[in-house]
Amino acid sequence: MAVSRLSFSSLRTWAILRKEFIQMWRDRGTFAMMVFLPIMQLVLFGFAINSDPKNLPAGVLRADDSPFSRTILKSLENAEYFKFTHILSSEKEAQHLLDIGEIQFVINVPENFGRKLQRGERPAILIQADATDPSAMSNALAATAALNPKVIDRDLIGPLQPLQGKLAPFEMRVHKLYNPEAITQYNIVPGLIGTILTLTMVVLTSVAVTREKERGTMENLLATPVRPIEVMLGKILPFIIVGYLQVLVVLAAAKFIFFVPIEGSLTLLSLAMIFFITANLAIGFTFSTVASNQLQAMQMTTFFFLPSILLSGFMYPFRGMPNWAQSIGEFLPLTHFLRIVRGILLKGNGLTEIWPSLWPIIIFMFGAMGLAMLRYRETLD
Repeated sequence: MAVSRLSFSSLRTWAILRKEFIQMWRDRGTFAMMVFLPIMQLVLFGFAINSDPKNLPAGVLRADDSPFSRTILKSLENAEYFKFTHILSSEKEAQHLLDIGEIQFVINVPENFGRKLQRGERPAILIQADATDPSAMSNALAATAALNPKVIDRDLIGPLQPLQGKLAPFEMRVHKLYNPEAITQYNIVPGLIGTILTLTMVVLTSVAVTREKERGTMENLLATPVRPIEVMLGKILPFIIVGYLQVLVVLAAAKFIFFVPIEGSLTLLSLAMIFFITANLAIGFTFSTVASNQLQAMQMTTFFFLPSILLSGFMYPFRGMPNWAQSIGEFLPLTHFLRIVRGILLKGNGLTEIWPSLWPIIIFMFGAMGLAMLRYRETLD
């Protein structure tokens, strides 16, 4: 008998292997993690992520309608980095759209551009670029610098033919706004506020109810006359305090270690954070009511956090993604919060400028809270 125990048996090995597959199939959370997570990564990295964004939204402020200005604008558009989405009427409108992130560039063709060009004065076209995300604008600005100096040679005919030559008869002048030196830390460090809050808030609350189940204290909680909204608020309010402490540490590091400029109101940022933190806590609470154990709850957070960090514009330029990926990103609260925190810290935005990004977070927050309470009622039943 001892010899039979020590000898290898393919039958016993097959029995153990079959048992493991059965357990794996029954644990739907782990099975989904193994199957769908690689598929999600393949789709996101293969189709959605693009480090060379093109067709970036740009506004045109044109005070000159000469053939020369039209040719130059068309050549910029043909470079595929600029997509002229707005025809601007004033510099104030241009500044507002840059502040709220509606456009990435403003192409400003000054008055009498064509007349000065004919006189050989070499007039300048001003390109204002939102430099809060250096990686999103670098290739586009490189394309303008490499613009063919002979792009308007076909318009320089007759008496203007002497203007043709190696040196372009006009100048492309670039102004990088909000981050003139294109320092990457100015973009990454403020974004860390949103990503850290998303990760920690969702993970911490995702185990809130499942921990009660595993410890056997869920029955005691269900026996109390506590309403679902009271349970949810009681569990997430401590984490809100933790979230603010995390943000305080990141802001201190941003100011004194990375020297990130803080142009706007920290009070306004604190108010916006309430909605963002609550939205993430509600999502984590929902996961905790769906999962049967803490491991499943942690797995669910991965399916939420991975698209959030990849499709929000934190790691890769948001405008460089295809339309379907941008649509998913617009649904995620992190996408809007990144615009808020970067807008406040780097641009000095006020409530008017951050409101287009704030109201989607508020709607998401109420929707997540409603779903969390609905799921908790089902748990009670």
